[in-house]
Amino acid sequence: MKFSRTITLAFFAAPAAVTAFTAAPVSVSRSSSLSMADTPFFSTDIAKALDKEVSYKPGKADTDFARKYGHLAGVEVKTVGEAFTTFTDILGTPVNALYKGICTDLVGSLHLIMVNARFVQDPVFSLGLVSVLDLVLKNYPEQETAKRIKSAMITSVGLDEATIDADAAKLQAWAQGKSRDEIASALKGEGDSMLAEIATGVKGDEYWMYSRFFGIGLIKMMEMAGVEQDMSVAYDVMEDWMSKCLGKAHFTACSDSDLYFKQKGKLDMMETMMKEIEIREKKRMADRLEAKAEMALIAADKAEKLQNEIDTEAAKTEETVES
Repeated sequence: MKFSRTITLAFFAAPAAVTAFTAAPVSVSRSSSLSMADTPFFSTDIAKALDKEVSYKPGKADTDFARKYGHLAGVEVKTVGEAFTTFTDILGTPVNALYKGICTDLVGSLHLIMVNARFVQDPVFSLGLVSVLDLVLKNYPEQETAKRIKSAMITSVGLDEATIDADAAKLQAWAQGKSRDEIASALKGEGDSMLAEIATGVKGDEYWMYSRFFGIGLIKMMEMAGVEQDMSVAYDVMEDWMSKCLGKAHFTACSDSDLYFKQKGKLDMMETMMKEIEIREKKRMADRLEAKAEMALIAADKAEKLQNEIDTEAAKTEETVES
């Protein structure tokens, strides 16, 4: 009996427990509507949110973001794998095993940046991209192939190599000889330089997208401004330029700055290793050539001695015949 009474009390208490989590008591609806508002298990706010999700259409939201980029909804986008296939097709030759991994990463990163609707190409991005490719391919064994890799990588993601190189060279020429403070002033939008124009556009775009190559472009300008190429020093300058000058979040840019210097250190070590290998190979080649030359001299000496012996023997035979 006690057990039955407990079940009975629990049964009658259950509706009250459900009601406690709703905005107001509601009756069970027999309607077949899909609206979540008719369900007693959801509050009015939750039901409205769920109804909004159910009726969502890509690019049709009532927001500034959707109004700006909504026309791109449903546009077909290549995959990273397709981008790399395009890269290999354009290149037409295998990538050196030591460089295959980093080339794959660069193609993937660059492709994902390019297919983002918020991305805007500018000279700072171009300078960063050119700087990265120059750094990575500086010691590539076949320099003609290195040039083709650069061209294939840029072309495979839909960029124009001539435009990238021209923009990078123009910004580099402007930054040459400038001080850290002069560059910071331009990044605040002061003056009429190309960098000030870029900064004004960045600051005025609510949806501006930072990219890793933009950050490396800033690092390259630090180098030209005489900023010590040290991870901790560059971190502080990057934080200042991104947050105080451009008014954007600096965390990702500073993280990319640290990553850049770590990777640069590895590439410098690889460069040293390859030079050591080259020196050793040249020494081995020189030793082999020296050994061959020595063997040739010994052979020539033996041949000369043999010829002298033959001549001596022939002379003796001739004297014997005459006598």
